[in-house]
Amino acid sequence: MSQGERRGLIIVHTGNGKGKTTAAMGLALRSIGYNFKILMIQFIKGTWHYGELDAVKKLYPYFKIVHMGKGFVQFGKEKSNSEHVLAVIETWNFSKKKIESDEFDMIILDEINYVLNYNFLPVEEVLKTLKSKPGRLHLVLTGRNAHPMIIEMADLVTEMREIKHPFQKGFEAQTGIEF
Repeated sequence: MSQGERRGLIIVHTGNGKGKTTAAMGLALRSIGYNFKILMIQFIKGTWHYGELDAVKKLYPYFKIVHMGKGFVQFGKEKSNSEHVLAVIETWNFSKKKIESDEFDMIILDEINYVLNYNFLPVEEVLKTLKSKPGRLHLVLTGRNAHPMIIEMADLVTEMREIKHPFQKGFEAQTGIEF
């Protein structure tokens, strides 16, 4: 590979600590400085409002977020889980098309590690797509409990580890910090 030629990386942000999506957005922000075109596809976050949506609007056309999830998963409610699985399948099919399109420099698959951990999507299907991605495309996968096969395939894996969190002192989630 010659200097200046880009090799798209598979990057994983996982772990129990805060900051997986934030780190992915930091990569996107850096990349926009080089006129990269970024797409973030959110697998779980539902339609509730959070600050990233407003910030990214200011970075359009370089950065776009598509949130397709049904919100956070509530286990023990079969109907709820079936709705989540259908949303995940729809989101994954959309993601594959965008990955194959080769129109983006970076695609962030936000919270995909959760859906793999919940077995809402077969890891083999995701691995197949990761293997066949366009060579210049950077893929970033976020969420807790990254599958060992995803970690093995990735070029860069970072684990966020919680050491201290304001929730432990009874603080509620704060605008601009948690959402």
